[in-house]
Amino acid sequence: MPEKIFSVNLDVNEKAFFGRQLEYIKARSYDIQYPELKATSLIPVSGEAGPGAQVITYQQFDTVGIMKVIANYADDLPRADIKGKEFSTPVRSLGGSFGYNVQEIRSAQMAGLPLQQRKANACRRAYEMKVDNIAWNARENDGANGGLRGLLQNPNVTSGAATTGDWANAARTSLEIYDDMANAVNAMIELTKGVEVPDTLLLPIAQYGIAAKKRMDTGTDTTVLEYFKRNFPMITKVDWVAKLKDVTPRPSTGAGSSDCGVLYKRSPDKLTLEIPQAYEQFPAQERNLEFVIPAHGRCGGVIIYYPLSVSIIEEL
Repeated sequence: MPEKIFSVNLDVNEKAFFGRQLEYIKARSYDIQYPELKATSLIPVSGEAGPGAQVITYQQFDTVGIMKVIANYADDLPRADIKGKEFSTPVRSLGGSFGYNVQEIRSAQMAGLPLQQRKANACRRAYEMKVDNIAWNARENDGANGGLRGLLQNPNVTSGAATTGDWANAARTSLEIYDDMANAVNAMIELTKGVEVPDTLLLPIAQYGIAAKKRMDTGTDTTVLEYFKRNFPMITKVDWVAKLKDVTPRPSTGAGSSDCGVLYKRSPDKLTLEIPQAYEQFPAQERNLEFVIPAHGRCGGVIIYYPLSVSIIEEL
């Protein structure tokens, strides 16, 4: 850590104490986990582009051509070839900071207590919340997220699949709720002729709770969720996500709101959350009677490589 950051009138012991505390806080901050922010655990994360990337570009190729029955001396053989397209997404920097004033440092050193970890935690949490919000909700034209795209407002998703109605309605039967989940899976497989087979279903918290609690029939202990998993063993992950409640705007129409479910294959071959630079802290900077610790990360939003590999279920 450069000596110039300690030019404020701290004595040798105070300087040594502050330096050790910053090292400790940095290590602790990197280890903090926030399980309620689920984007990085449910969407495959890629840092392949590296911290210097300004734009992430990926290529998509398709094959064209036919074969036909020919005569022995035919010279009109049909040609097979490939065609490709390029797609790009920007990468944006995320920045924040936290700090300690001279009196906080001296008081902590005098009392033999560590500097408040809560400040570093708050900065790290702010970063995690921003990444989580981008991953789910960012829209290319919303202005607040630098043109990045999230999962729910991504043009490469199939959206608008309606259900039998609000699952919380007491009149909604267990079979209707099961049909909503089963029909969504079948629709994706049928639409893509078996190319896309999902393995993950995400639901809002309330709807997940209903499916996990509501029994399929009187006299049975089998819940709707258990019955669904039994009949669709390819769905290996069913989970809840708080941000799936009141998704605004509604993905299929761009207006209004809707509780939504998301169905996809949790594979980096299908989609990635681009984080070229994970959260990092820089050396403390002296500002008047305070030391400010800048923090930084870089995010490229969510890339969905195949337009039919993610399906959004509305009106849950």
